[in-house]
Amino acid sequence: MQGASLVVEALLKADVKHIFALSGNQIMPIFDACIDANIEIYHVRHEAAATYMADAYAQLTGGLGVALVTAAPGFANALSPLYSARLAESPILLLSGDSSRAEDGRNAFQSLNQVSVSSPFTKFSYRSDGVDTILEEIAKCARIAKSGRPGPVHLALPFDNLTSEVTAPIEVSRSDFEPHRMEPPSEILETIKKYLRQAVNPIILTGPMLTSSRTGNLLNQLSGALNAPVISMESPRGIKDPALGTFATKLAKSDVVLSIGKRLDFTLGNGQPPVFSTTTKFIIADPDPEELVLAQQLLGKRLKAKFVADSFLLAEALCRSKTASDRSSWRKEVNSAVTARPKVNKLSGTIHPADVGMVIQDVINDAIDPILIVDGGEFGQWAQATINAPTRIINGPSGAIGGSICYAFAAKIARPNATVIVLMGDGTIGFHFSEFESASRYGKNFIAIVGNDARWNAEYQIQLRDYGSDRLYGCELKPTSYNQAAEGFGCYGAVIENTSELRVELKKALAGKLPACLNVMIEGVPAP
Repeated sequence: MQGASLVVEALLKADVKHIFALSGNQIMPIFDACIDANIEIYHVRHEAAATYMADAYAQLTGGLGVALVTAAPGFANALSPLYSARLAESPILLLSGDSSRAEDGRNAFQSLNQVSVSSPFTKFSYRSDGVDTILEEIAKCARIAKSGRPGPVHLALPFDNLTSEVTAPIEVSRSDFEPHRMEPPSEILETIKKYLRQAVNPIILTGPMLTSSRTGNLLNQLSGALNAPVISMESPRGIKDPALGTFATKLAKSDVVLSIGKRLDFTLGNGQPPVFSTTTKFIIADPDPEELVLAQQLLGKRLKAKFVADSFLLAEALCRSKTASDRSSWRKEVNSAVTARPKVNKLSGTIHPADVGMVIQDVINDAIDPILIVDGGEFGQWAQATINAPTRIINGPSGAIGGSICYAFAAKIARPNATVIVLMGDGTIGFHFSEFESASRYGKNFIAIVGNDARWNAEYQIQLRDYGSDRLYGCELKPTSYNQAAEGFGCYGAVIENTSELRVELKKALAGKLPACLNVMIEGVPAP
């Protein structure tokens, strides 16, 4: 047995059933080993797409998302989405081919110190020591990826490790792949409950790892148990996230803030006024000790308690609590703020982005298992403001754009029977448009809505606002027929110029079995 077979054996023990990959010389032994192992490789069109897909897959399944790419240039292509996955708190394993260890120091083909390159993007990066250590190395990677604050890890696999015969492999069990988890001690729970009993207007904040898309009804249970509003934050626009309405106005009224795994970062104004009152008390529970150190520096005496704690287990434990405090009016006030939406001034005879949201919401309301995927940009912000779904993936705190088609593809792998609808602007769609071919090839029939205003509208609006209409530069695009391009890849396509057409074409796309690209000509308006 060769080392490549050990890689596959390790992935099976980690319950990996799907790999997102782009082929290359150094990883072909793994392609071959997967044939007899019942692990399906989805062969995509760009290495970054494979990483994005692993990210979405991890978010939707709760398991380990795996991307497999070749060495050096292939590995470098896969890096950018690692940053997104790190901030989205997604447990993914990037496996990369590498030049042989026997050729170290000899200017080998595609040799690169991959570990030093990937380390800033990951929780852990490592180059495999030898063929007999592969099982142990992948187990360690899986464990780190899923422990504490989940995130990406990277393992470089030298070619001779994959092709050498196994002699005495270090054995591992399935438990070696599982995360380290620790139940919160009772003193943590009692301290939190003490401060919440005293609070009048408490707010509980969570980060991406505890969104409703990943934890189901957990946050609603937590809100009910503690009789306090619970807000999960995952947008790069933070408290200005259109999906949160006017929630920002309520933070300054909060007297106690409990953070469960929510970083005290730019999305919260670093915990400073005017976002929060100078008298707001903070309780920070986080899996990373470094975050507690930073919180102490930022908050000073306003930080009343801090704990290292597993976010999910802490939330579960607090759900078993009961509070006698009646804060129903405060919860209603915060909920009303979160659901508040701005008035829309529409131009006559055009499609406003809010119109698109209204139509898509009707489809989601009727779907049995809807998954909403929304990219960044102005059209993406309109979509996030106007559409709700029980399961949602957005571009996350990194603010990166371009991964949404990849997310949609992975969503159909994770949940084949789901109705997957993805919305993106006409700038965003250009990043990974070729993955429509992957979707067609594998028969993954998601529906892509392209908001086409023929511009990079987020930056266009910045130029218009900050520099004036006479200083607009470089942000216009051609009103491209993306629907026709998608048809060339074997997908269904249609151009939409009014909401009636959108409803008709959505029905066709839902009834069909092809991936669909609906090219919707919209007003280029600023996001709410």
